Amino acid sequence: MGIKLILRSWILVGLAAASAAAASPDVRSLAQAVDAHYNHLRTLEAQFVETYRGNGTNRTESGTLWLKKPGKMRWEYRSPRQKLFLGDGKDAWFYIPGDRQVRRTSMHKLDDLRSPLSLLLGKTKLENELQGLSLAPDASSTEPGNVVLQGVPKRLGNQIAQVSLEITPSHQIARITIEEVDGSVTEYRFSDQREDLPVPDDRFSFSPPAGVEVIEGTLDQ
Repeated sequence: MGIKLILRSWILVGLAAASAAAASPDVRSLAQAVDAHYNHLRTLEAQFVETYRGNGTNRTESGTLWLKKPGKMRWEYRSPRQKLFLGDGKDAWFYIPGDRQVRRTSMHKLDDLRSPLSLLLGKTKLENELQGLSLAPDASSTEPGNVVLQGVPKRLGNQIAQVSLEITPSHQIARITIEEVDGSVTEYRFSDQREDLPVPDDRFSFSPPAGVEVIEGTLDQ
């Protein structure tokens, strides 16, 4: 009887392990599904909440994000104050309404945590962009059924320690968490995602208001 109980226990353990493995999503298949979802889109509009924690600062901002192929993005911050971060495919701009200066840099030189998001509407592959892409079993999701992936970006690797992506069952990215090497964390949560709506090109163009000086260089906030 003892041997039978032991064998039965091992069988149950093996079945449980097999069941868990079957229930665990395949990272490559999941990444490819996310790629397929975004790479066929022409435009994306979403509400976002951005949270930053680090260096003695805890900041939460929100607004609307627009993305459009090829390489255009507009982050329109509304709360707690108005700000604009815009990329027209060639140049990136950062402007606070009422300021006497606006910052501009080439998108090819853009060193900003938001810049990789523009690749969502390109021909990117998550496995190529994030080294060591894997499931993040210890990360909690915001909604039941969502899965969290993690990896280290090939670009900005000297600045970012890890990126986590929360993926919905429909293969949308609901949250991006960026952990920098200095320990600070920036999180973007996306909601009300609206895909392939008409978005005019002039939404991604920027002309400095009269009397506003253009400063070339980094886009510090």
